[in-house]
Amino acid sequence: MGLALTGYGLLAVTGGVLHLTRSKPIERSAWLRPLHIALGSILVILVLVLLSIGIVGTLGEYGTLGHSLHLVFGLAVVALVLASAWSASRIALERPWARRLHLTLNGVLGLALMAVGLSGWQVVQKYLP
Repeated sequence: MGLALTGYGLLAVTGGVLHLTRSKPIERSAWLRPLHIALGSILVILVLVLLSIGIVGTLGEYGTLGHSLHLVFGLAVVALVLASAWSASRIALERPWARRLHLTLNGVLGLALMAVGLSGWQVVQKYLP
């Protein structure tokens, strides 16, 4: 989870710099956009891996899912990450609505990451001896 939060933070920084270079007459480094795309791709993969680990681990240990809101928040994070990646792919196609949708989804994703982190902490405290 810490790696996902770090990735989200790095994406926010690189996205902010991309926005700054687009809105002001500042030259953009050639590596910035590919880095942002690579970080986003890594976040998608990481979130899917965390989802599979959580589902397999919970089913293996307890036999059922849904012991807390952590599942709901986790599924929300997965959906938001996938929707954000999809909207990012529309930006390159010059869709005028895609950038605003991408930014909105990422703002909501930040809140969902906080929720999944807090609920995950509660789950860990509940099941640790």
